[in-house]
Amino acid sequence: MVELKTDKSIDEMRAAGRVVAHALAAVRETARVGLSLRDLDEVARGVLREAGAASPFLGYRPKFAPVPFPAVICASVNDAIVHGIPGGYRLRDGDLVSIDCGARLGGWVGDAAVTFTVGRARPADLRLIETAEAALAAGIAAAVPGNRIGDIAHAVGTVCRAAGYGIPDGFGGHGVGRRMHEDPGVPNEGPPGRGMKLRPGMVLAIEPMLTAGGTDDYTCDGDGWTLRTADGSRAAHAEHTVAITADGPRILTAP
Repeated sequence: MVELKTDKSIDEMRAAGRVVAHALAAVRETARVGLSLRDLDEVARGVLREAGAASPFLGYRPKFAPVPFPAVICASVNDAIVHGIPGGYRLRDGDLVSIDCGARLGGWVGDAAVTFTVGRARPADLRLIETAEAALAAGIAAAVPGNRIGDIAHAVGTVCRAAGYGIPDGFGGHGVGRRMHEDPGVPNEGPPGRGMKLRPGMVLAIEPMLTAGGTDDYTCDGDGWTLRTADGSRAAHAEHTVAITADGPRILTAP
C-alpha cells in the first residue's frame, strides 16, 4: 500500500532529510587515511544526536539478516556494494567508500547515500562515482507525475549500462515515509512505461548501485549483511529521498 504524503508531511520529511545530508557531509569531511569505519559511525551518531533524531538503521533486522544492524551508517569499502557494517577497518590511501545513512525525525524518515574516495583517487573510481551520480540524476528527472516506476528504472539502468557497469541483481530503491522501507519498490533497471503510475505525494528513495566489473552477481559476507561484487571489482552507491510533486521532483535529502 502506498501512502500519499501531504505538503505538510513532505516539509516534515525535508527536516529529516536535512539531518541525513548533514550526517553524510560530516562523515565525508572527516574521512581520512587511518580513521576506522567505526569512527565514521560515531561522527554520524553525533549529528543525529545533536539534531534530536533517531536512526532507522540501528537495530533494523529484515528477514534475511541473522542479527540486527549494529550501526547508524552502512559503510561499504571498495568491492563492498551496500550494507557494510562499520567496524575496525582503517581507511587506506585510494579507498572507495560508500556511506548510506538515515534519520527519523518527527516520525518521518530520510534516507540517502554517497560514494567518495579517500586520499589519492583512481581515475576509474572517479568515473564510477560520476556515473552513479548521473544515474541518480536521471532517475530523479523521471520522477514526475504521470510517469511510471519503470520510467525511473529505465532512466537509471540506461546510464549504468551505457557506461559498461553492472547493476546488482534484485536491489534498488523503495518508498519512504513513516518507515524506511515502504511500497513501492523502485528497480534500478527495467522497461519504461511499466509499473505503478507516479502521483503527487509519493516519496521514493532512488538509489543506483553500480559495479565496475560489469557483472550483476554479488556475494554476502559471513556477517549476513555486507554485499560484495562477485568478481572483486569496485562498487558505488548514490541515493536521495525524493518527493513527487506537481511542480516536479523535490529532493528531500539535498544538502
